[in-house]
Amino acid sequence: MFDLDKWNEIYATVKKHKLRTALTAFGVFWGIFMLIVLLGAGRGFQNGVEESFDVAKNAVFVWSRRTSEPYKGLKVGRRVQFTNDDVKAIRNEIPEVDVIAPRNGLGGGFSVNYKTKSSSFEVNGEYPDFLKVRPGEVFKGRFINTLDIEQKRKVAVIGERVQEVLFEEGEKPIGKYIRIKGISFKVVGLYRGKGDSEDIKEAAETIIICNTALQQAFNQVNRVGFFAFTPKDGVPAVVIENKIKALLAKRHSIAPTDKKALGSANVEKEYARVKGLFFIIGAFSWFVSIGTIIAGAVGVSNIMLVIVRERTKEIGIRKALGATPWSIISLILQESIVITALSGYFGLLAGTALMEFINSMGVKGNFFANPEVDMTIAISALATLIVTGTFAGFIPARKAARVNPVEALSDE
Repeated sequence: MFDLDKWNEIYATVKKHKLRTALTAFGVFWGIFMLIVLLGAGRGFQNGVEESFDVAKNAVFVWSRRTSEPYKGLKVGRRVQFTNDDVKAIRNEIPEVDVIAPRNGLGGGFSVNYKTKSSSFEVNGEYPDFLKVRPGEVFKGRFINTLDIEQKRKVAVIGERVQEVLFEEGEKPIGKYIRIKGISFKVVGLYRGKGDSEDIKEAAETIIICNTALQQAFNQVNRVGFFAFTPKDGVPAVVIENKIKALLAKRHSIAPTDKKALGSANVEKEYARVKGLFFIIGAFSWFVSIGTIIAGAVGVSNIMLVIVRERTKEIGIRKALGATPWSIISLILQESIVITALSGYFGLLAGTALMEFINSMGVKGNFFANPEVDMTIAISALATLIVTGTFAGFIPARKAARVNPVEALSDE
């Protein structure tokens, strides 16, 4: 029940000792402020790192290298060559695989031409599922589709830098033909990459063409450079990584003990390590901030002990007039909670305001973006304040409740 007299007493006590109360409350304020800032900054770091991942977070890449062990009469140093048949075999024999995106590339020095302009760019042959493995934005036109693959259409999706170099300002590239190694390809889309600045720059300087057309036009018939995969929902990436490598080793007569013939990269495994780092950063932030809050709570507890000492005679009179121990305890606890809650609330507001200010300034780097504080953290911080205020006032409140009226009235 709301008791106006108690609130008036709390106000009078705080007003009487402004500096002492302010200095004590600052410890709690600073603890909550640091908690919000550290967790917000940690979230900004996490956002930045996640944005720097320019591939699906459960992607697996497999490529071929040279064998390091003889097997079935085959010599060491043999180069493994993947084929289109491997795609079918993986699809038929490993049901846990969701996306298969084979890729081929054009190596060596060559020029890409459009009318009188020419320059060198990276050219990759892709499948439609490329966008599921390496997310990007086709902001004009379209991407490679299934009919392109089946009919081996000579179509191309170009990056923004390719457009700037080959086409005049204001000229629309969709529907125009560019020449790659002397072979004409129709531009059907403009592509923009995602990730950090290097990934975006790389995508801007890349031309994507239909993989089957690349195989046919550039003498790579039935050859695959490397594979990109993602597993079905609920399947760990390491499961398909191991199964795919085992199947490819069997199909290409690679010794089961040869660990060098097939290379692989498991993005899910790397991302798990990064998430572990985020957890450590978050735990460290809570540890430092809670330590600061506890130090502030000790200060609040000390000031409440001083208040109890100063008001010993008053408390004795209250008890002599029939005040119950709980009424004494509730008065001290309420004052302790008010000090910690108000100071912590202002710390919460200040920390949140700082995060919002940083966001509004557009502060962003390769590994830092959009620092933020979610509602769960804010509610947890407020709950921490209430608990802290309760504990800070408990010992002084218990001492006040045990005051002997006779001794208190005779106290000088």
